[in-house]
Amino acid sequence: MSNPTDRTETTALVRQSLHKRYAAEKRFRAYGIIAILASLGFLVILLASIIAKGTPAFTQTFVKLDVQLDAETLGISDSPSVDELRGANFNGVIRQTLRDQFPDVDGRKEKRDLYQLVSTGAEYKLFDRVEADPSLIGTTLNLWVPADDELGAVIKNGDDLTRPDDIVTRMSDAQIGWAKQLQDNGQLEVRFNSTFFENGDSREPELAGIRAALAGSAFTLLITFCLSFPVAVAAAIYLEEFAPVNRWTDIVEVNINNLAAVPSIVYGLLGLAVFINFMHLPRSAPIVGGIVLSLMTLPTIIISSRAALKAVPPSIREAARGLGASDLQVVTHHVLPLAMPGILTGTIIGLAQALGETAPLLMIGMVAFIVDIPQTVTDAATVLPVQVYLWADSPERAFVEKTSAAIMVLLAFLVAMNAVAVLLRKHFERRW
Repeated sequence: MSNPTDRTETTALVRQSLHKRYAAEKRFRAYGIIAILASLGFLVILLASIIAKGTPAFTQTFVKLDVQLDAETLGISDSPSVDELRGANFNGVIRQTLRDQFPDVDGRKEKRDLYQLVSTGAEYKLFDRVEADPSLIGTTLNLWVPADDELGAVIKNGDDLTRPDDIVTRMSDAQIGWAKQLQDNGQLEVRFNSTFFENGDSREPELAGIRAALAGSAFTLLITFCLSFPVAVAAAIYLEEFAPVNRWTDIVEVNINNLAAVPSIVYGLLGLAVFINFMHLPRSAPIVGGIVLSLMTLPTIIISSRAALKAVPPSIREAARGLGASDLQVVTHHVLPLAMPGILTGTIIGLAQALGETAPLLMIGMVAFIVDIPQTVTDAATVLPVQVYLWADSPERAFVEKTSAAIMVLLAFLVAMNAVAVLLRKHFERRW
């Protein structure tokens, strides 16, 4: 018969052990919650910083000028041809308008400072208006032109132009005084920056846009999808459904898994050596970028496609074969449709990864300064991540907000692509 004292001591030891175990579990759960909260906190800080810096890039400051379209100042005839208009001195007309508004400005340096209040794109804005309606020649035109990036930043920040010493800018006190006069006359206005979505790259921050980069990214992703999706899905079907289990297929599977871990810049070196130097494909073109990114994306899609095929229950295959279906019919009519949600999800995730890649594209020359919008897959182009890289290296303050705004657009595309992956999975998913 056991001693009651021994039973009491044993019970106490068990309770003490349980108490320690429960305490350890609570601590582990608390550590997990703290880790999640810390991760979310860092993510919120990062996104808040990007949004705070990038939001001003979606607005732009404009200056209203009363432009006297004098044919003599333009250096053209009263009824000019299109070629004559293209050679007209529109920049001289803009400068003359500024001199007329500030007649006290004298000296070369002061005039140069005055001209810097408006963007160099003002003459192109004026040219577009006159080209669309040549009858404006000889009249006075009320024209809103983009302000210089420094003036634009000061106005968008809401700085007090009456206190130039408190403004952090490269503008001189005289330029701030002229800007104050323009503001008092109602000649300064902040509008939505459509230029950011309509223009290509530019050395002037107020004229730079992401349209060329967006077109380049679209062409590159199109080539990537067209090359990687059919090849990866076909390889996954063969390896999972038809390939015999032997040393050769084991080597192939190991290499596919290893290729998924290869640094992306290695694919860029491969593209530079094979597709540009050996095959002489056009440098800095979406077709080369798409081929390189498709090679990088292939392992990801193959692995996810094989996992989706493996998740289809064997009973589906057995039932199809029992009804007399061939192996190919089993795969195409039964297995592949059921695995398609997982395949599409893996494909979109792989394309989202390709969309954010920079290193391999730098190696094949897609770091070029691209102003014109690419029209085909062989035109010189850049992509959005490379555009972010280029702007981040620019010293002008306005390029900082452009960089953050481009990152916001890139993140929006990535979120959209992942959302599409979730929707496709929900739409095609079948339960059994």
